[in-house]
Amino acid sequence: MPFSIDWDSWAGAVVAVLLALVGAAAAIVLVRAAVILVSRKVPWIRDLGRRARNAGLVVTGIVAVWIACSTSVVAAQGWWPVVSRLFLIATILSGAWLLAALASFGFERLMGHERKVLTGPESRRRTTQLLVIHRLTLVLIAIIALGTVLFTFPEMRAVGTSLLASAGIVSIIAGLAAQSILGNLIAGIQVAFTDAIRVGDVVVVEGEWGRVGEINLSYVVVYIWDERRLVVPCNYFTTTPIETWTRRSDKILGTVFMDLDWRVPMDAVRARFHAIVEASPAWDGRAASALVTDSVGGFVTVRFVMSSKDSGDQWDLRCEVREKLMTWLQQEHPEALPTSRLVVEDRAA
Repeated sequence: MPFSIDWDSWAGAVVAVLLALVGAAAAIVLVRAAVILVSRKVPWIRDLGRRARNAGLVVTGIVAVWIACSTSVVAAQGWWPVVSRLFLIATILSGAWLLAALASFGFERLMGHERKVLTGPESRRRTTQLLVIHRLTLVLIAIIALGTVLFTFPEMRAVGTSLLASAGIVSIIAGLAAQSILGNLIAGIQVAFTDAIRVGDVVVVEGEWGRVGEINLSYVVVYIWDERRLVVPCNYFTTTPIETWTRRSDKILGTVFMDLDWRVPMDAVRARFHAIVEASPAWDGRAASALVTDSVGGFVTVRFVMSSKDSGDQWDLRCEVREKLMTWLQQEHPEALPTSRLVVEDRAA
């Protein structure tokens, strides 16, 4: 007697689900084979397949099982409408996951291309804008997915229609939200697209020196030089003055001040300073000067100005100049070191 399957039985439903999963697995294998074949000529296709693999597996599995159940005895059960809605919700959410993975891959590819083509402030500006657009895209995908899930329920459709019809309620809700969440969100977009700060900029915020490491929709993370992290709301950068060292260029001037004795030989000090900066790889050759800028009490203030291509080299150069000049003065001109003088009068005389 030949083997036959009763598709209207539970055994048939189980077989249908298994066949659907096998078909989904076969489809996934074919897609992966096509990706490997195409990636030989287009390398980034392999990265795209790796990025979308997990979400694609979930979407394919859910849809396959859903179709198998809807064509078997399961669909005749009284509880099937509830389960079918759960399948629909799972498909929407996993589809949003897949779409977000594809969008993230696209933005990362675009940012990598921009970093290769552009350099300096322009590169940081484009990277910052793409990061903000990327996060806005992910938020938009999530909102659309959640909204679609909610509107699969007839009750939520009625609630949504009544709320949209009531302009007064909507305006009140929007006004309250704009003062907090939306207000900070708008500030984040403003920070990114007005070019106020960019990822990688050197800034001084709340007295802390660091680099802008992350610009999110509601906050900015500043990487402090000692590996601390300063998290600042976006609206801080639209309402508070900040100090930025890389607004138009990474090039920067730095100063070293030294209080020395009046007997300091300025010609020799100036020559030694120029020798130090010219021998340093951190100096970019744009500017170097040594001038007496003040003379108060028993000291004169000598200001050394030097230039570097960025703030990191500037810090190293200032430390090097300060240390080598101090050592040279100790060894060659100790009379130039700060000295406190006391005059003792002989009253009897």
